[in-house]
Amino acid sequence: MTDLDRDNLIYDWNGVDAVEIPEGTVVEFDDETLRDGLQSPSVRDPELDEKIKLIHLMDELGIHTADVGLPGAGARARGHISTLCKEMTKLTITPNVACRTVVADIEPVVDLVQETGQPVEVCTFIGSSWIRQFAEGWDIAKLVELSTEAVAFCAKNDLPCMFVTEDTTRARPEHVRALFTAAIEAGAKRICICDTCGHSTPDGVRALVSFVAELVRGLGADVGIDWHGHRDRGLGLINALAAIEAGATRIHGTALGVGERAGNTEMDLLLVNLKMMGVVNNDLTKLAEYCRLASDSTGVPIPSNYSVFGQDAFETGTGVHAAAVIKAYKKGGAWLADRVYSGVPAGDFGLEQVIRVGPMSGRSNVAWVLEKNGVAVTDDAVQAVLELAKETPRLLSDAEVLAAARG
Repeated sequence: MTDLDRDNLIYDWNGVDAVEIPEGTVVEFDDETLRDGLQSPSVRDPELDEKIKLIHLMDELGIHTADVGLPGAGARARGHISTLCKEMTKLTITPNVACRTVVADIEPVVDLVQETGQPVEVCTFIGSSWIRQFAEGWDIAKLVELSTEAVAFCAKNDLPCMFVTEDTTRARPEHVRALFTAAIEAGAKRICICDTCGHSTPDGVRALVSFVAELVRGLGADVGIDWHGHRDRGLGLINALAAIEAGATRIHGTALGVGERAGNTEMDLLLVNLKMMGVVNNDLTKLAEYCRLASDSTGVPIPSNYSVFGQDAFETGTGVHAAAVIKAYKKGGAWLADRVYSGVPAGDFGLEQVIRVGPMSGRSNVAWVLEKNGVAVTDDAVQAVLELAKETPRLLSDAEVLAAARG
């Protein structure tokens, strides 16, 4: 097939009157799997060798930074953080750690940098919403004071600092302005807007990120804007895209969206979408391996119907669908087969179309499985398999198909 043929095969309504990410936008990624991801009530903390493998995969996927933990969480956490930081000296990806806006929390990072010889970004966080202030009995003036002191300590010790306001999406504008202004003036290199409770809608994200971007411009500061979103309302991914549209320059996410409560923005699906939108050109053929390793190491199963990386994502036992995919393979190869009945091209992410045989299958399904396994396609063999399929309330394994065909 020619490039012209490919261009004309699909009419893309996504580009009609769309709010587009500006051409030339550079987006960075911060992987929170080994910090926020491990705050999920359902995960197990991976072993150190599993964490090292995950870090290497993040690096191969073109992820820029990874939060490797909370130094204040205990001796095991500190040991893992130290080893991961040393490992990352061999890689392009760089580490950061989460600390409260308390100097005592940040002081161990100074020692960590000296020990590893690796710069470590400090992500110092503090609550910002009025509801949190009311519940905790906090005063905004005290929060500004603590923030200034923590960021200034980082600057004094040459620690790159990202200042994080928890629950930014429910904070008052004057409090957002006061906290971010204080942090920037104290030396923060990045500021992070958090949808800590998964409260925001895309409209809210665009309004807030635009507000913060205007604040940064008004201060004349060269400061990156991060977005950290949760998916309590199921809006984590679309909110991340809205944040990029509005001016966020680094997006946080976790493998499979694991994390506190309902979880975080799905790093894997974010990368898939930005690749398909032409915003990034990363080699994502190891993204499926990243998802499988994250699942195995945290004990969080990948749902069968999980987008792109679930078992069912590129698999069909329906006769009409299978027939279309098979015809596409024969007419245009994997490129066409990947798109004729799929909105995501499996091959771009190290995956492939799978055709199975089940109660809704037709001759095409059976013939495909038999041919793939080197078995002659005869009318008797196909009929025997279809009779078994119609009597079985699930998809057949390839072994069952072959046994029926030979029986």
